[in-house]
Amino acid sequence: MVIVGIDPGLHITGYGVLESNGAESRVLEAGIIKTNRSRDFELKLNEIYTEIGKILKQYQPDYIAVEELYSHYAHPKTAIIMGHARGVVFLQAARNNTPVISYAATRIKKSLTGNGRASKSQVQKMIRVALNLKDEIASPDTADALAVALCHHNALMGK
Repeated sequence: MVIVGIDPGLHITGYGVLESNGAESRVLEAGIIKTNRSRDFELKLNEIYTEIGKILKQYQPDYIAVEELYSHYAHPKTAIIMGHARGVVFLQAARNNTPVISYAATRIKKSLTGNGRASKSQVQKMIRVALNLKDEIASPDTADALAVALCHHNALMGK
């Protein structure tokens, strides 16, 4: 089974591709999609859409796991922008007949660390341990994408 985890953002979208053979998972690829900050909004969304399409075409995942939309009353614009990025991920998933599952950030963190309020650095450390990664994960966006993919894997395994 292959799960693609996505941490959507307009300027940086993290992604992680996990292959699972049941109890174990291994990373096939992980990284970020970084849009050109000087481009128009719709062109940034198109960049995300195109790059996600390439990942889906290459790995043909069984599932896409995405962090649920979170909105803090002080930053509604951030939630709206993230919603646009999530939208192009969902559209690409629909075009590729790939089911999308969303998880709340607190559930993702709790499934990895036992604490729904864990810090980004705690999540990065746990991802590294859980997936037996030798090197540090360079981007917190990549770590978050791997975390959501691993959260879905754990949910499927009843963990």
